[in-house]
Amino acid sequence: MVLFKRKPVQYLNRPEIENDDQEVWLIPQTGEIFVEYEAYLSRMDFYKQHRFICQITGHSQLTFFDALKSELAGAQEVEEAFPEALKGPILRRVQFQTISRIDTLVDLIYEEFRADYYPGEAVTVHVVTGERLTGTVRDKTRFGSKQLPDGTVSPAFSRYFVSLDNRPTEEAVVDDLHITRDRKIFTKQVLRSFIKKTVTREAWTGAPWLVRPEIADRYHIDNRVPPHLRYESKAAERKQNQAQKKISPDYDGMVGSFQGNGQARLPELKPAPKSHKSKAHQSQLAKTQGPPPQTGPPFPQNFHPANFTFAPLQSLPPQPPPPPPVKYPIEDLQVAQRYDGPVRPPLKYFSQDTPIDDGKAKKEGNGIRMESVGPLLESWDTLNVYCEIFNLDSFTFDDFVEAMQFTSEDVDCELFVETHCAALKMLVNSEADGGKVNVQLPEIEEDSEDEEGDEESAAPSPTPEPDPKPKGRATRSSLAKAEAEAARLAELEAENPEVKEEESAEGKITNRAAEMQVDIGWIDRLRKRDFKNGGWQIIIVGLLHQLSKGTKAMGRYDELLDLLAPLNMDPTPETARLQYAKLDVNLRIKILQQLCVLTAETKAVRNYMEECSETMTGYRKEKIVFQRDRKQLMEELRLLNEERKILLPANLPPSPVIEHATLNGDTKMADVDEEVQDSTNDEHMDTDDDVHQGRSLRRGLDRAAERKRKDKAEKEKKEKAEAEAKIPKQSKQFTKLMKDIEKKQKLIEEAEKEIAILDNDLREADCPRTRVLGKDRFWNRYYWFERNGMPYGGLPTSSTAEAGYANGCIWVQGPDDLEREGYIDMRPDWQQEYVHKFNITVPDRKKMEEGPTSVFNAHQWGFYDEPEALDKLISWLDTRGLNEVKLHKELKLYRDRIAKNMEKRKEYLNPTEDKSVDSGNKRMSTRKKEQHKDHDAHRCLAWHNNMAIEELGHIHSEQPRARKPAKKAQTIVPVVEEERTTRSEAKSKKEKGLGRQGSRYNF
Repeated sequence: MVLFKRKPVQYLNRPEIENDDQEVWLIPQTGEIFVEYEAYLSRMDFYKQHRFICQITGHSQLTFFDALKSELAGAQEVEEAFPEALKGPILRRVQFQTISRIDTLVDLIYEEFRADYYPGEAVTVHVVTGERLTGTVRDKTRFGSKQLPDGTVSPAFSRYFVSLDNRPTEEAVVDDLHITRDRKIFTKQVLRSFIKKTVTREAWTGAPWLVRPEIADRYHIDNRVPPHLRYESKAAERKQNQAQKKISPDYDGMVGSFQGNGQARLPELKPAPKSHKSKAHQSQLAKTQGPPPQTGPPFPQNFHPANFTFAPLQSLPPQPPPPPPVKYPIEDLQVAQRYDGPVRPPLKYFSQDTPIDDGKAKKEGNGIRMESVGPLLESWDTLNVYCEIFNLDSFTFDDFVEAMQFTSEDVDCELFVETHCAALKMLVNSEADGGKVNVQLPEIEEDSEDEEGDEESAAPSPTPEPDPKPKGRATRSSLAKAEAEAARLAELEAENPEVKEEESAEGKITNRAAEMQVDIGWIDRLRKRDFKNGGWQIIIVGLLHQLSKGTKAMGRYDELLDLLAPLNMDPTPETARLQYAKLDVNLRIKILQQLCVLTAETKAVRNYMEECSETMTGYRKEKIVFQRDRKQLMEELRLLNEERKILLPANLPPSPVIEHATLNGDTKMADVDEEVQDSTNDEHMDTDDDVHQGRSLRRGLDRAAERKRKDKAEKEKKEKAEAEAKIPKQSKQFTKLMKDIEKKQKLIEEAEKEIAILDNDLREADCPRTRVLGKDRFWNRYYWFERNGMPYGGLPTSSTAEAGYANGCIWVQGPDDLEREGYIDMRPDWQQEYVHKFNITVPDRKKMEEGPTSVFNAHQWGFYDEPEALDKLISWLDTRGLNEVKLHKELKLYRDRIAKNMEKRKEYLNPTEDKSVDSGNKRMSTRKKEQHKDHDAHRCLAWHNNMAIEELGHIHSEQPRARKPAKKAQTIVPVVEEERTTRSEAKSKKEKGLGRQGSRYNF
């Protein structure tokens, strides 16, 4: 019977059809009839769900029709394979069994019938002559056990009369030890399938197994359930037991305390019958009659003093219930502190100022402020995750930081220039592509016609004051209006003096950014891809100037514009280039972050995210297919292993036989005999010719040595043949079975490899957001930026791919304001409640458990870059907390990969002599100026944008060249292979594709 949620499917009853002409719908497999089409469709939808189970084979995730088909096929197979002679006895033994688990029932039946045979069964007998003959059991006689004179009991045994095949006139009489059946016929697997096919059981505890009615009639088995096994009897018995537990008082403890054992019970106390006599009469009667006779067990005398009295049970206060056990994980800060627990490993800070400096900046450092670390990481992650739409080679975080700090008026850092140019090209299409602006920008108040036609307005001279308007004719009314207006303005100025200052500040010009866009606007320059000689710097000036006109700008870009386009310098691209080279690294980070934020609004990035989402959907579908195949293969492997266990005893080698020496202890020395024989043969053959005695002796020795080698080889071959002859040859069936097991294991390994590859592809295609590893008990966030959206070591085709890592650090971000105010800096009453429970405040606990280094808000960052610190961090986490159990799981999952990247980073930043950075062959010069030796040690100069050269034919900062590409010296990029495989190698995909998932990556 097909199962749904482990219960048999119940068919619907047939409806009453009054009119024979009424239209009905029929399901042939179940015989169900429907008078409404909607009900028919609903039932068919139910049957077509992949939620049914075949009862015989155990296969799940099937539709009803597939499960029914599988069940019918399995039933037919079991019907043909199971011996007919065993069906009746086994079904009688199974009938009314109350064993709940079918596995236990199968083991019980198998042990009982394994050595028992029945008339009509095909068997093999061992006759006196030693022959093994096949036949059919004709009759069976069972002899019971017998008690011997010495008191022992002889076991019961059986005698079988077997009609031998091909010998119609002969019969054999054998006992239990000389009769067997074919092992394939009666196995646990076949028996289990037979029982599942022929019996059923209701879904309540203690329900008996019942043979199906049609099968019980065939084998004349009584199908009437005994009264004590029915559901009503079981339910009544259960209710009676529960009622007795509630009514009967617990006297065991009291009796045990009085007499020292719990066997005796106090007499059952019953209320006295109501009497119509007065209380005085009853008391007088009690005195005359004396104490009632003792019916229960005797109590010891003088157990307690006479003045001792028991308190009434009702007056005792009820005991409070014990507190429920804590079910972990719970809220992290509600977990009690560990006694002498570990302290979190100290954080490292990337910025020059740290949270423990009280805002005092150090004189030495990289110049990066703490508030710039977050935007720096955000920009690096954006450029590396979306490097394919930027057409940028991947680069390490350390090279990126060095490029952002690189300042030179003579040498351009290609990494620094290419990141800015690639981001700018995303904002506006080229002239060849239509020149469309891909982002929304605030409008500038000046009209384009005035910019093109009016040359005087474009001059850098100060703006002249407007001519005063001619005064009209003065009248009394006009003078009164003018005086009233002047008085109103004076009152406003007196009330709000800051308004006048702001208006004067707004009207004051502090930079010449607008003048830099007079000759050619930044959008037109960007359309022409004019990036050379300060082109991209002046484009950034124009972009920032237009962004400053927005309502949300609030003066954020004024400092940048004042530095890039100062009033004391000419508004030229050269000025923008020189000023950008002198710009502080924190302001550079601010500009690049703004460019990355604008690129996220473009259609190209959104399309890339949608493509990645579609690709991930395809990968998930492939993964489900491989997981389903693996599950099926593992089930087939399990069945093969069960069959191997059955066939294994017959194919095991026998135990080695110890050869006993002769009684007199003499042994034959075969080697000595052979040597004597060889020497005799040598002497006999060496006497052929006396003339050439010397040469004959030399040849004789050679021949003797050759004969010894041949004899030794023949002896080893003979011993090997004897050893093989002693070992029984494995049957062809067992050999084939072992080969099938090996094939299944290989297929399972291949499926697991494919699943691992798809998991890695899903990780790399997951680009919409940066996945956080988790949070700790103080709501600090932990990031490993290689976690998703990029290969573990960056692009293998990158010019700096030999570094072998991308970021190489675990970054720790402080809690945001809501989490800090709600969990750490709580309200005083909440903090007092926490102190009452744990004897410490949350800030003090944070200081004690985190040590001297901490981050306190979302703008503060720390990091770990050593495997030892990573291991200490993992041991510091408490898995009893909700946050830290997830973080602990993620860190353990990626621990080896994180540690490897940390080691790679350490090797890259501190190279040995043979691996030192030699930028003399890799450096790039612009404008054909000589490079200075001071810049040779910068790692960032070794990076080149090979992806742009492959896709566009040139880097972003250059224009397409008309000359032949052969004249340009091309840098040979070493391809670094990672320890992973991608789907691109296994399947040919589109050339365009997604870089990490397409054919561009030669992993």
